Amino acid sequence: MIMVIVLVSLTACDAISGAKNKAEDEEETTPIPVETRLVERGQITAIYSGTAALEVDAEADVSSKVAGEIIELLVEEGDSVTSGQVLARLDGERLRLELERQRANVRRLEQDYRRNVELHDKGLVSAGAFEGMKYELESLRAALRLAQLELGYTEIKAPFDGIIAERYVKRGNTITISQALFKITDLDPLLAYLHVPEKEFNKLKAGQQAVVEADALTGQMYSGEIARISPVVDADTGTFKVTVEVVDAAGDLKPGMFGRVSVIYDTRDNSMLVPRSALVDTDSDAAVFIVEDGVARRRPVIVGYSSGANVEVLDGLSGQEQVVVIGQNTIKDGGKVRVIGAEPPDSRTAVEEPPIIDPAG
Repeated sequence: MIMVIVLVSLTACDAISGAKNKAEDEEETTPIPVETRLVERGQITAIYSGTAALEVDAEADVSSKVAGEIIELLVEEGDSVTSGQVLARLDGERLRLELERQRANVRRLEQDYRRNVELHDKGLVSAGAFEGMKYELESLRAALRLAQLELGYTEIKAPFDGIIAERYVKRGNTITISQALFKITDLDPLLAYLHVPEKEFNKLKAGQQAVVEADALTGQMYSGEIARISPVVDADTGTFKVTVEVVDAAGDLKPGMFGRVSVIYDTRDNSMLVPRSALVDTDSDAAVFIVEDGVARRRPVIVGYSSGANVEVLDGLSGQEQVVVIGQNTIKDGGKVRVIGAEPPDSRTAVEEPPIIDPAG
Protein backbone atom coordinates (compact mmCIF):
# COMPACT_ATOMS: atom_id res chain seq x y z
CA MET A 1 0.00 0.00 0.00
CA ILE A 2 2.82 2.35 0.95
CA MET A 3 4.58 1.64 -2.36
CA VAL A 4 1.46 2.64 -4.25
CA ILE A 5 1.25 5.97 -2.43
CA VAL A 6 4.92 6.72 -3.16
CA LEU A 7 4.51 5.90 -6.85
CA VAL A 8 1.46 8.13 -7.11
CA SER A 9 3.33 11.02 -5.41
CA LEU A 10 6.32 10.71 -7.72
CA THR A 11 4.08 10.61 -10.76
CA ALA A 12 2.31 13.77 -9.60
CA CYS A 13 5.59 15.59 -9.01
CA ASP A 14 6.87 14.63 -12.46
CA ALA A 15 3.65 15.92 -13.98
CA ILE A 16 3.93 19.28 -12.18
CA SER A 17 7.61 19.67 -13.12
CA GLY A 18 6.88 18.81 -16.73
CA ALA A 19 4.07 21.33 -16.90
CA LYS A 20 6.33 24.03 -15.45
CA ASN A 21 9.12 23.31 -17.90
CA LYS A 22 6.63 23.28 -20.74
CA ALA A 23 5.29 26.71 -19.69
CA GLU A 24 8.84 28.11 -19.50
CA ASP A 25 9.67 26.74 -22.93
CA GLU A 26 6.51 28.24 -24.35
CA GLU A 27 7.36 31.57 -22.70
CA GLU A 28 10.85 31.51 -24.18
CA THR A 29 9.58 30.71 -27.63
CA THR A 30 6.81 33.36 -27.58
CA PRO A 31 8.09 36.33 -29.63
CA ILE A 32 8.16 39.63 -27.74
CA PRO A 33 6.55 42.51 -29.65
CA VAL A 34 8.96 45.36 -30.42
CA GLU A 35 8.98 48.43 -32.61
CA THR A 36 11.93 49.12 -34.87
CA ARG A 37 13.31 51.90 -36.97
CA LEU A 38 15.77 51.79 -39.82
CA VAL A 39 19.13 53.47 -39.25
CA GLU A 40 19.02 56.94 -40.78
CA ARG A 41 21.59 59.07 -42.52
CA GLY A 42 21.64 62.79 -41.94
CA GLN A 43 23.28 65.86 -40.47
CA ILE A 44 24.05 66.22 -36.79
CA THR A 45 25.44 69.18 -34.90
CA ALA A 46 27.64 69.33 -31.83
CA ILE A 47 26.39 71.87 -29.35
CA TYR A 48 27.75 73.35 -26.14
CA SER A 49 25.07 74.79 -23.88
CA GLY A 50 25.30 77.27 -21.06
CA THR A 51 23.28 79.85 -19.20
CA ALA A 52 23.89 83.53 -18.57
CA ALA A 53 22.04 86.75 -17.80
CA LEU A 54 21.90 89.07 -20.80
CA GLU A 55 23.96 92.23 -20.47
CA VAL A 56 24.52 95.37 -22.51
CA ASP A 57 27.71 96.20 -24.33
CA ALA A 58 27.65 99.92 -23.43
CA GLU A 59 25.98 101.68 -20.51
CA ALA A 60 26.76 105.02 -18.95
CA ASP A 61 25.48 107.69 -16.62
CA VAL A 62 25.25 110.96 -18.54
CA SER A 63 26.47 113.76 -16.29
CA SER A 64 26.87 117.51 -16.56
CA LYS A 65 30.24 119.21 -16.99
CA VAL A 66 28.95 122.56 -15.73
CA ALA A 67 26.62 123.61 -12.93
CA GLY A 68 23.27 125.20 -13.56
CA GLU A 69 19.49 124.98 -13.51
CA ILE A 70 17.72 122.53 -15.82
CA ILE A 71 15.36 124.57 -17.98
CA GLU A 72 14.41 121.88 -20.53
CA LEU A 73 14.16 118.07 -20.58
CA LEU A 74 13.91 116.68 -24.10
CA VAL A 75 13.76 112.91 -23.50
CA GLU A 76 12.06 110.46 -21.18
CA GLU A 77 12.75 106.94 -19.95
CA GLY A 78 12.34 104.44 -22.78
CA ASP A 79 13.15 106.94 -25.55
CA SER A 80 15.62 105.91 -28.24
CA VAL A 81 18.44 108.41 -28.77
CA THR A 82 21.34 108.78 -31.13
CA SER A 83 24.91 109.82 -30.46
CA GLY A 84 25.14 113.60 -30.02
CA GLN A 85 21.40 114.11 -29.53
CA VAL A 86 20.51 116.84 -27.01
CA LEU A 87 18.87 115.31 -23.94
CA ALA A 88 18.48 118.40 -21.74
CA ARG A 89 19.42 122.07 -21.55
CA LEU A 90 20.76 124.11 -18.63
CA ASP A 91 20.38 127.82 -18.00
CA GLY A 92 23.44 129.23 -19.77
CA GLU A 93 22.86 132.98 -19.40
CA ARG A 94 25.86 133.53 -17.12
CA LEU A 95 28.10 131.54 -19.45
CA ARG A 96 26.83 133.51 -22.47
CA LEU A 97 27.74 136.76 -20.75
CA GLU A 98 31.17 135.40 -19.89
CA LEU A 99 31.60 134.42 -23.54
CA GLU A 100 30.75 137.94 -24.69
CA ARG A 101 33.19 139.41 -22.20
CA GLN A 102 35.99 137.17 -23.45
CA ARG A 103 35.11 137.96 -27.04
CA ALA A 104 35.29 141.69 -26.33
CA ASN A 105 38.68 141.30 -24.63
CA VAL A 106 40.04 139.44 -27.62
CA ARG A 107 38.77 142.09 -30.08
CA ARG A 108 40.31 144.89 -28.02
CA LEU A 109 43.69 143.19 -27.78
CA GLU A 110 43.66 142.24 -31.47
CA GLN A 111 43.30 145.93 -32.37
CA ASP A 112 46.16 146.85 -30.05
CA TYR A 113 48.27 144.07 -31.49
CA ARG A 114 47.72 145.24 -35.09
CA ARG A 115 48.80 148.80 -34.15
CA ASN A 116 51.87 147.50 -32.36
CA VAL A 117 52.89 145.43 -35.37
CA GLU A 118 53.46 148.65 -37.34
CA LEU A 119 55.24 150.28 -34.43
CA HIS A 120 57.38 147.18 -33.91
CA ASP A 121 58.36 147.20 -37.59
CA LYS A 122 59.46 150.84 -37.24
CA GLY A 123 61.43 150.02 -34.10
CA LEU A 124 59.20 152.10 -31.82
CA VAL A 125 58.19 149.16 -29.60
CA SER A 126 60.63 146.92 -27.82
CA ALA A 127 60.81 143.29 -28.78
CA GLY A 128 59.97 142.24 -25.20
CA ALA A 129 56.82 144.34 -25.02
CA PHE A 130 55.69 143.12 -28.43
CA GLU A 131 56.22 139.45 -27.52
CA GLY A 132 54.36 139.97 -24.24
CA MET A 133 51.36 141.38 -26.09
CA LYS A 134 51.38 138.42 -28.49
CA TYR A 135 51.38 135.91 -25.63
CA GLU A 136 48.57 137.81 -23.88
CA LEU A 137 46.49 137.68 -27.09
CA GLU A 138 47.01 133.91 -27.32
CA SER A 139 45.91 133.55 -23.69
CA LEU A 140 42.73 135.56 -24.28
CA ARG A 141 41.91 133.51 -27.37
CA ALA A 142 42.27 130.31 -25.31
CA ALA A 143 39.97 131.79 -22.65
CA LEU A 144 37.45 132.59 -25.40
CA ARG A 145 37.55 128.99 -26.64
CA LEU A 146 37.07 127.75 -23.06
CA ALA A 147 34.05 130.03 -22.61
CA GLN A 148 32.58 128.71 -25.86
CA LEU A 149 33.18 125.13 -24.70
CA GLU A 150 31.53 125.68 -21.32
CA LEU A 151 28.51 127.30 -22.94
CA GLY A 152 28.23 124.24 -25.19
CA TYR A 153 28.18 122.05 -22.08
CA THR A 154 24.80 123.53 -21.14
CA GLU A 155 23.39 121.16 -23.77
CA ILE A 156 23.55 117.64 -22.31
CA LYS A 157 24.16 115.22 -25.20
CA ALA A 158 24.00 111.45 -25.62
CA PRO A 159 27.48 109.86 -25.80
CA PHE A 160 26.28 106.98 -28.02
CA ASP A 161 23.17 105.45 -29.57
CA GLY A 162 20.90 103.77 -27.07
CA ILE A 163 17.83 103.87 -24.84
CA ILE A 164 17.18 106.17 -21.89
CA ALA A 165 17.06 103.64 -19.08
CA GLU A 166 16.65 106.10 -16.18
CA ARG A 167 16.10 109.82 -15.62
CA TYR A 168 17.53 111.07 -12.34
CA VAL A 169 16.48 114.76 -12.40
CA LYS A 170 13.48 117.00 -13.00
CA ARG A 171 13.06 120.31 -14.78
CA GLY A 172 13.97 123.16 -12.45
CA ASN A 173 16.60 121.20 -10.51
CA THR A 174 19.92 122.96 -9.99
CA ILE A 175 22.68 120.49 -10.64
CA THR A 176 26.36 120.44 -9.84
CA ILE A 177 29.35 119.51 -11.97
CA SER A 178 29.56 115.75 -12.65
CA GLN A 179 26.04 115.13 -11.34
CA ALA A 180 24.34 112.31 -13.27
CA LEU A 181 21.18 113.25 -15.17
CA PHE A 182 20.36 110.10 -17.20
CA LYS A 183 21.39 106.50 -17.59
CA ILE A 184 21.70 105.51 -21.24
CA THR A 185 21.94 101.89 -22.38
CA ASP A 186 22.91 100.48 -25.75
CA LEU A 187 20.72 97.42 -26.39
CA ASP A 188 22.36 96.44 -29.68
CA PRO A 189 23.98 94.08 -29.28
CA LEU A 190 23.07 92.30 -26.08
CA LEU A 191 25.79 90.09 -24.68
CA ALA A 192 25.83 86.77 -22.87
CA TYR A 193 28.99 85.90 -20.95
CA LEU A 194 29.54 82.15 -20.67
CA HIS A 195 32.08 80.69 -18.27
CA VAL A 196 33.05 77.48 -20.03
CA PRO A 197 35.04 74.55 -18.56
CA GLU A 198 38.61 74.46 -19.81
CA LYS A 199 38.12 71.03 -21.47
CA GLU A 200 36.00 72.81 -24.10
CA PHE A 201 38.70 75.38 -24.91
CA ASN A 202 39.73 73.89 -28.27
CA LYS A 203 36.12 73.41 -29.41
CA LEU A 204 34.89 77.00 -29.28
CA LYS A 205 36.07 79.71 -31.67
CA ALA A 206 35.13 83.32 -32.42
CA GLY A 207 32.52 83.50 -35.17
CA GLN A 208 30.75 80.25 -34.31
CA GLN A 209 26.97 80.49 -34.45
CA ALA A 210 24.74 80.33 -31.39
CA VAL A 211 21.05 80.08 -30.54
CA VAL A 212 19.67 81.94 -27.52
CA GLU A 213 16.42 81.32 -25.67
CA ALA A 214 15.10 83.47 -22.81
CA ASP A 215 12.99 82.06 -19.99
CA ALA A 216 10.77 85.12 -20.16
CA LEU A 217 10.00 84.58 -23.86
CA THR A 218 9.00 80.95 -24.06
CA GLY A 219 9.32 79.37 -27.48
CA GLN A 220 11.29 82.25 -29.02
CA MET A 221 14.78 81.62 -30.41
CA TYR A 222 17.32 84.30 -31.28
CA SER A 223 20.50 84.02 -33.29
CA GLY A 224 23.92 85.05 -32.12
CA GLU A 225 27.60 84.31 -32.50
CA ILE A 226 30.74 84.18 -30.43
CA ALA A 227 32.28 87.65 -30.53
CA ARG A 228 35.43 86.91 -28.54
CA ILE A 229 37.03 84.34 -26.27
CA SER A 230 39.30 85.08 -23.34
CA PRO A 231 42.79 83.68 -23.98
CA VAL A 232 43.27 82.70 -20.32
CA VAL A 233 41.68 80.14 -18.00
CA ASP A 234 40.68 81.23 -14.51
CA ALA A 235 42.78 79.14 -12.14
CA ASP A 236 40.19 79.33 -9.35
CA THR A 237 37.19 78.14 -11.38
CA GLY A 238 38.85 76.23 -14.22
CA THR A 239 36.77 78.14 -16.75
CA PHE A 240 37.36 80.64 -19.54
CA LYS A 241 35.11 83.51 -20.61
CA VAL A 242 33.18 83.37 -23.90
CA THR A 243 31.29 86.46 -25.09
CA VAL A 244 28.25 85.80 -27.28
CA GLU A 245 26.56 88.65 -29.18
CA VAL A 246 22.79 88.23 -29.50
CA VAL A 247 20.82 89.62 -32.45
CA ASP A 248 17.30 90.86 -31.65
CA ALA A 249 15.98 93.19 -34.34
CA ALA A 250 12.52 93.32 -32.72
CA GLY A 251 13.90 94.43 -29.36
CA ASP A 252 12.09 91.74 -27.37
CA LEU A 253 15.10 90.79 -25.29
CA LYS A 254 15.98 92.99 -22.33
CA PRO A 255 19.11 93.30 -20.17
CA GLY A 256 18.93 91.10 -17.12
CA MET A 257 16.83 88.37 -18.76
CA PHE A 258 18.04 84.82 -18.08
CA GLY A 259 19.23 83.27 -21.33
CA ARG A 260 20.03 79.72 -22.41
CA VAL A 261 22.79 79.75 -25.00
CA SER A 262 23.60 76.93 -27.44
CA VAL A 263 26.86 77.28 -29.36
CA ILE A 264 27.14 75.09 -32.48
CA TYR A 265 30.81 74.17 -32.68
CA ASP A 266 30.75 71.35 -35.27
CA THR A 267 28.48 69.84 -37.94
CA ARG A 268 28.74 66.43 -39.57
CA ASP A 269 26.86 65.39 -42.72
CA ASN A 270 25.75 61.90 -43.75
CA SER A 271 26.16 60.52 -40.24
CA MET A 272 24.51 57.30 -39.05
CA LEU A 273 21.76 58.34 -36.67
CA VAL A 274 19.67 56.31 -34.25
CA PRO A 275 17.09 57.52 -31.74
CA ARG A 276 18.52 58.26 -28.32
CA SER A 277 15.83 55.99 -26.86
CA ALA A 278 17.30 52.99 -28.73
CA LEU A 279 20.50 53.04 -26.68
CA VAL A 280 20.92 50.38 -24.03
CA ASP A 281 23.55 51.81 -21.72
CA THR A 282 25.78 49.81 -19.44
CA ASP A 283 28.47 50.92 -17.04
CA SER A 284 31.17 50.31 -19.65
CA ASP A 285 29.65 50.92 -23.08
CA ALA A 286 26.53 51.61 -25.11
CA ALA A 287 24.61 49.17 -27.28
CA VAL A 288 21.47 48.79 -29.35
CA PHE A 289 19.29 45.84 -30.24
CA ILE A 290 18.75 45.03 -33.89
CA VAL A 291 16.40 42.46 -35.42
CA GLU A 292 17.70 39.68 -37.70
CA ASP A 293 15.25 37.01 -38.93
CA GLY A 294 12.93 37.57 -35.98
CA VAL A 295 15.73 37.38 -33.40
CA ALA A 296 17.07 40.25 -31.28
CA ARG A 297 20.83 40.80 -31.48
CA ARG A 298 22.69 43.08 -29.09
CA ARG A 299 25.23 45.28 -30.87
CA PRO A 300 27.78 47.33 -28.92
CA VAL A 301 28.19 50.73 -30.56
CA ILE A 302 30.48 53.73 -30.30
CA VAL A 303 28.48 56.94 -30.17
CA GLY A 304 29.53 60.44 -31.21
CA TYR A 305 27.54 63.64 -31.11
CA SER A 306 23.99 63.82 -29.82
CA SER A 307 21.44 66.44 -30.80
CA GLY A 308 17.76 66.45 -29.97
CA ALA A 309 16.28 62.96 -30.24
CA ASN A 310 19.16 61.52 -32.31
CA VAL A 311 22.56 60.09 -31.48
CA GLU A 312 25.41 59.63 -33.93
CA VAL A 313 26.80 56.09 -34.26
CA LEU A 314 30.49 56.05 -35.19
CA ASP A 315 31.03 52.28 -35.17
CA GLY A 316 29.08 49.07 -34.58
CA LEU A 317 26.44 49.33 -37.31
CA SER A 318 26.57 49.11 -41.09
CA GLY A 319 23.65 51.47 -41.62
CA GLN A 320 21.22 48.85 -42.97
CA GLU A 321 19.90 47.52 -39.66
CA GLN A 322 16.49 47.74 -38.05
CA VAL A 323 17.08 49.14 -34.57
CA VAL A 324 14.65 48.39 -31.74
CA VAL A 325 13.24 51.64 -30.38
CA ILE A 326 10.38 50.31 -28.22
CA GLY A 327 10.64 47.13 -26.17
CA GLN A 328 14.43 46.99 -26.02
CA ASN A 329 14.41 46.85 -22.23
CA THR A 330 12.32 43.66 -22.17
CA ILE A 331 14.33 41.54 -24.59
CA LYS A 332 17.66 39.77 -24.42
CA ASP A 333 20.34 38.84 -26.89
CA GLY A 334 19.12 35.94 -29.02
CA GLY A 335 15.50 36.26 -27.93
CA LYS A 336 12.67 35.94 -30.42
CA VAL A 337 10.82 39.15 -31.25
CA ARG A 338 7.84 40.16 -33.32
CA VAL A 339 8.23 43.47 -35.14
CA ILE A 340 5.28 45.81 -35.07
CA GLY A 341 5.14 49.33 -36.46
CA ALA A 342 8.39 49.08 -38.43
CA GLU A 343 9.23 52.01 -40.67
CA PRO A 344 8.67 51.50 -44.40
CA PRO A 345 11.86 51.58 -46.52
CA ASP A 346 10.95 54.91 -48.14
CA SER A 347 11.15 56.72 -44.81
CA ARG A 348 14.90 56.34 -44.40
CA THR A 349 15.73 59.96 -45.23
CA ALA A 350 16.59 61.69 -42.01
CA VAL A 351 14.95 64.98 -41.20
CA GLU A 352 17.36 67.50 -39.77
CA GLU A 353 16.69 68.21 -36.13
CA PRO A 354 16.37 71.78 -34.88
CA PRO A 355 19.35 72.84 -32.81
CA ILE A 356 18.14 71.55 -29.44
CA ILE A 357 20.57 72.14 -26.64
CA ASP A 358 22.56 69.17 -25.44
CA PRO A 359 25.89 69.50 -23.65
CA ALA A 360 26.80 65.89 -24.42
CA GLY A 361 29.22 65.22 -27.21
